[in-house]
Amino acid sequence: MKRKKSLLWAVLLMPYLGLLFIWQYYERQIARIDHSSFILVSKEDLTLKVFSYKGEKIAEYAIACGKNMGNKTITGDMKTPEGVFHVSDIQNSSGWSHDFGDGKGKITGAYGPYFIRLHTPGFSGIGIHGTHDSNSVGTRATEGCIRLKNEDLKKLVKQVKIGEVVIITPSKLDL
Repeated sequence: MKRKKSLLWAVLLMPYLGLLFIWQYYERQIARIDHSSFILVSKEDLTLKVFSYKGEKIAEYAIACGKNMGNKTITGDMKTPEGVFHVSDIQNSSGWSHDFGDGKGKITGAYGPYFIRLHTPGFSGIGIHGTHDSNSVGTRATEGCIRLKNEDLKKLVKQVKIGEVVIITPSKLDL
């Protein structure tokens, strides 16, 4: 009888012990990841936030996003795409220039020191970058990219890695 009770207790406890082992294994594996985070871009708040895998906010920066409301549907619509994307490349853009079509011609340094390229299926050239006009940050001023002040971009580049998830959410007016 004693042996049956011991066996019964062992059978009842086995799943819980297994779950405990799996949970401890998972925690050890996550702790080994040097840098595990994701980026959340809010078109509503005009912010870019970096979160750890545990949901702890690591950093927050003001942004500018697409001039026009809504989700990007065609190239040139001046809208920032919404959805889940990932960082495909980080490039030195300090020597890049761009003509914004405002009569000022090509502006060298228009993208700031870095261009964090996003993989956005159906569209190329969408990314997170700096600016030659820090007063535009906090507004809807871009052709579809996410724009930061150069000093914030330099901090962000140190926190980001290729493959990192970037989630871009709409504002109420975008819906």
